[in-house]
Amino acid sequence: MIDYEELEIEGMQHGFTHVAPLDCKTVELMPEVRAMCEQNTCHRYGKCWSCPPGCGSLEECQKIIDQYQHGIIVQTVGELEDELDGETMMETEALHKKHFLELEKELRKKYPKMRPISAGSCVKCKVCTYPDAPCRFPDEAFASMEAYGMLVTQVCKANHMEYYYGPCTIAYTSCFLLE
Repeated sequence: MIDYEELEIEGMQHGFTHVAPLDCKTVELMPEVRAMCEQNTCHRYGKCWSCPPGCGSLEECQKIIDQYQHGIIVQTVGELEDELDGETMMETEALHKKHFLELEKELRKKYPKMRPISAGSCVKCKVCTYPDAPCRFPDEAFASMEAYGMLVTQVCKANHMEYYYGPCTIAYTSCFLLE
């Protein structure tokens, strides 16, 4: 049995602003989201195992998600000085990634088959082996929600979590699928 109250406390202790239960049945994978990855604005498309096409087709990603029923959504929300406050955006992103990696390490102790899905692609290795060799850490690597084809706003809404916190805010969202 998943103790969501305990998971929320643990997530907040690791620095997240918001933590909410995730019902994996609500997760819809959308070809339109995956198509955004092909635009390669993050410069990771086709360059790592955690991004398309390395992370698998939408059908393969759906098979992975179908192995889980429960999870949590975690967010880090930053307050911006103005809408162009890039420095705070980057600081909030860095904090989110730090919190994500710390919580991932803790959750693996309780949920060894957990699937972390982040706000951004895996950064476990300085240089990814894609496509020349298999992933060095296939059980620890993680893809982004978008790489899986998830529309983050839809996942949040379907699981009763806010995504937009008003003007001059930025929210980074990730999830952990738990067995």
